[in-house]
Amino acid sequence: MRAAARAGTHTHTHARAHAVMHRKAQYPRIGMSSPGSGSPLAPDRSVSRDSMEDYWSEMKNIQEDRQDRQEDLVERVSSDEAELEEAWLQEAGLSTLVTGTQSDGPAEALLSTLTRSQAAMVKKRVDNYTQTLRKRNRQPMRHVRDVFSMPDASSELTPPISPNGQIAPKLPQWNPPKVPPACAGFTPPDSKSSSGGSEPIMLAFDVPYSEAARAHRKGRECHDCRRIRKDDKDLPGFQTVRPRQGVTRVNDLSSEDIRKIGYISLIELTTFYDIMGIEMKRNRVERSKARDSGIFGVPLTTLLENDQKKYPGSRVPLVFRKLLSKLEQTGLQTEGILRVPGSASRVKHLRQELELKFYEDRFDWDQVRQNDAAGLLKMFIRELPYPLLTQQHLPAFTAAQSISSAKHQFQALHLLIMLLPEANRDTLKAFLEFLRKVVAYEAKNRMSLWNVSMIVAPNLFTFRGKNAKQEEMQVAVAAAQLVRLLITHQDLLWTVPCFLISHVRKMNEAAMGKKTPTSEKTKRRLLRRWNVEKDRDRSEVTDLRDGVIRVHAPLHAKVSMAIQLSCEMKARDITARFDIENGRGSRSGSRRQRQCLFEVGGNIGERCLDPDAHLLDVYHANPHCEWVLKSR
Repeated sequence: MRAAARAGTHTHTHARAHAVMHRKAQYPRIGMSSPGSGSPLAPDRSVSRDSMEDYWSEMKNIQEDRQDRQEDLVERVSSDEAELEEAWLQEAGLSTLVTGTQSDGPAEALLSTLTRSQAAMVKKRVDNYTQTLRKRNRQPMRHVRDVFSMPDASSELTPPISPNGQIAPKLPQWNPPKVPPACAGFTPPDSKSSSGGSEPIMLAFDVPYSEAARAHRKGRECHDCRRIRKDDKDLPGFQTVRPRQGVTRVNDLSSEDIRKIGYISLIELTTFYDIMGIEMKRNRVERSKARDSGIFGVPLTTLLENDQKKYPGSRVPLVFRKLLSKLEQTGLQTEGILRVPGSASRVKHLRQELELKFYEDRFDWDQVRQNDAAGLLKMFIRELPYPLLTQQHLPAFTAAQSISSAKHQFQALHLLIMLLPEANRDTLKAFLEFLRKVVAYEAKNRMSLWNVSMIVAPNLFTFRGKNAKQEEMQVAVAAAQLVRLLITHQDLLWTVPCFLISHVRKMNEAAMGKKTPTSEKTKRRLLRRWNVEKDRDRSEVTDLRDGVIRVHAPLHAKVSMAIQLSCEMKARDITARFDIENGRGSRSGSRRQRQCLFEVGGNIGERCLDPDAHLLDVYHANPHCEWVLKSR
């Protein structure tokens, strides 16, 4: 019997080795390059034999899964240059530049906040769009000169030169706000870094990344440009300094301001890539088939709409959350979790059960084994009809792998995270938080950061309806470098850079300055409102001196309090003062809810303040806001 067992083991090992050799022959030297090629991946230290075996096994599982389900999915990838430029302008909040609508609204306000480099990039895209239309004997709705002949542009700027040698139309100039910028006055570094390493790379969020990259391209020394290597200990660490106005996370801002962050991020990313000499391709895919019910193959937005009917406020699909929860409860210490596949027949059965019973609360989660849950989780991501990283931005994600500087690669990913739609960004964050927990249990599950990244990469970068072509797999292997950065630095990546918040403040100020009444009736109504507000402000002035704010706390027993700000007063000091003043007598059972201080209105929609935000700096940046203490 023992001899038979040994023979069986030998046969299994031989078959496994044969399968691995077959995959090696099928996918030779995937993602590897010569040491002198300049690629972030090097053959002797970036991709080990074991890691490549993990990758080949994952690709084989993906291919077998697709062969079991032959799907008819029609997709149209647009190569029409004018169409792609139009899509870029629309996503950048500049659709009026192609529709011909004369607007003093968001588009003009956005243009007035751009740096010189950003404005030059917008002009380049509009030029390309216009020239493409002219080749087809179509007249553009607006000429580029109409867009950039702005009355408030500085006459001191040297006119830029177009590629044909002629002086191009004048570009709008960034007019710095009179108030201190969002990151003015950093606290001293506290030597904290987001990853290991004796010499962490300093990150500053007060200057647009494209401006810092331009200085680097001029030949100035950049001591923090480091190659990314395979060994976990060599993953670069980043050190940041806390801005005086506090750290702002994505979910701290209003949806309207986040939309504007997306506009600016796209323009900044395109400018950044152009300065770095990286070709930023763009996909525009229209799919003719997407389910509107069920679980697998359903768009994230549709899933959330269905979930929110039952659980209002859901930000991540319920089934995705449940799979993550199942794995966290039972699978984090399982050896080979994510790598070892579950039974194909069992996973197929569980998938059918989920489709039929999940929303009826009849699905039995006790029957799901750890490896089955991992298989279902990866299947859910792969079968999204629109990729988790979005089809239009996948080329930009993959282009980031060609950046050899760890700092600049992080900056590219940072802007891309800001660009993702809310549903995609929240779902990706939940996934990355789970992956970080998997890596934390490496001693038990034998899944290192590199192993996890090699397995996750093909699931994120190859997607439903696509064949695993050789070049796509090369991209996926190199993309494992990006996955490592996403997992390790996810907390930093989900904070909003200060320069983007400065953009939004200035954009809102410009929009408010351009708002004008359109009719006599509207003028009279606004005049009455202004008079009321003026009277209210006059009464406030008698009560509040400069540097004194009134904090409103509608859920507290004491609903309002005037507070004199000092240089070192922080948001946490305000919440503590209200807790002391109100004792335990807060209203409506809200005493158990965590209260946060918000700046509302003025030049921001709404921002939940970091407990360590220095309020006098916030006051100077946004003197006309209201201060509200409430639950998130």
